[in-house]
Amino acid sequence: MRTQVAVIGAGPSGLLLSQLLHLQGIETVVLERRSQSHVLGRIRAGVLEQGMVDLLRHAGVGERLRREALIHEGIDLAFLGRRHRIDLKGLTGGKVVTVYGQTEVTKDLMDARDALGGKLVFEAEEVTPFDFDADKPRVTYRKDGMVHEIRCDFIAGCDGYHGISRQSVPPEALTTYERIYPFGWLGLLSETPPVSEELIYNNHERGFALCSMRSKTRSRYYLQCEIDEKVENWEDERFWDELRARLPEATADSLQTGPSIEKSIAPLRSFVAEPMRFDRLFLAGDAAHIVPPTGAKGLNLAASDIHFLSRALIAFYETGSTVLLDSYSGDCLRRIWKAQRFSWWMTSMLHRFPESSRYDNRIQLAELDYVTTSKAAAEVLAENYVGLPYE
Repeated sequence: MRTQVAVIGAGPSGLLLSQLLHLQGIETVVLERRSQSHVLGRIRAGVLEQGMVDLLRHAGVGERLRREALIHEGIDLAFLGRRHRIDLKGLTGGKVVTVYGQTEVTKDLMDARDALGGKLVFEAEEVTPFDFDADKPRVTYRKDGMVHEIRCDFIAGCDGYHGISRQSVPPEALTTYERIYPFGWLGLLSETPPVSEELIYNNHERGFALCSMRSKTRSRYYLQCEIDEKVENWEDERFWDELRARLPEATADSLQTGPSIEKSIAPLRSFVAEPMRFDRLFLAGDAAHIVPPTGAKGLNLAASDIHFLSRALIAFYETGSTVLLDSYSGDCLRRIWKAQRFSWWMTSMLHRFPESSRYDNRIQLAELDYVTTSKAAAEVLAENYVGLPYE
């Protein structure tokens, strides 16, 4: 098989890249080792920056998002039993964030690729990129017991942190940076109305808590937990009791509880791999970087990578210029490291660390007090939360 761009991974980044390129007449094949139902069954975050919303609309997949998404003009920071609103829209000159689940983004992109006859191969086993350091890269995979080969011009590695794309790069060509946080997030999804119309980020002596939502009738809550905690230790009743204990009293009193649809524990880490280009192989999304979810940047960083990569590939096929291909890694990494800084800052300000002293805890509270009382400090938080510009 011959194509122009072979895309490894059918998550949001791989599907979005394929869609954007297809609209410009560039052929792609998307390879995914999991089944379509497995990909659509992943429960992930969904706080979208305006840049990502604009990119989805440009890709022709913004209609259902426009109808069903929740627009949030602010967030709450809670500490010492009180909530303090950060007016995102007012502080940024009108910018907001959009709550729309990653599963819904993926479904919209899959539907769009199907409608245009996009080539998606699910349950592609043993996907392996070859010769990306030469003029004729190729990707092989096994499907239904047979080995297939795709010859292409470029390979886009959008297959996540554990994917084959980054693993195929010679170790000496990569520089990696990583921080493992000493706690995780225990998440619960329930068919209950959200406790608040906007997200609540809560600092408490018992640990961080987040009140989020997927819709007006479906809520997502998180509790900071021990790194080695087990989901089976948390019956629904224990989760709800602990959440109430961490929230301001008035918020806890208005919390509506119900049976969990899903519970899971996610470790927190920061990770960056540099560079993100290796001749004709490009890394994007979680294949190149991970951020803790505190700043809501993971999915949005993947989208900004795809902005830069699609722009570069389109320019190459239209003009033959490699200028944007050559600057791809640097363009992405400048934005990635700023998002890493913001996610680290939000995580450090809101969580209780095992090694923290009483002094550290008071500094943390002073930081929260400053952010919620200083317009200049609140503007910095708001500017980063709604998303820095792509350019």
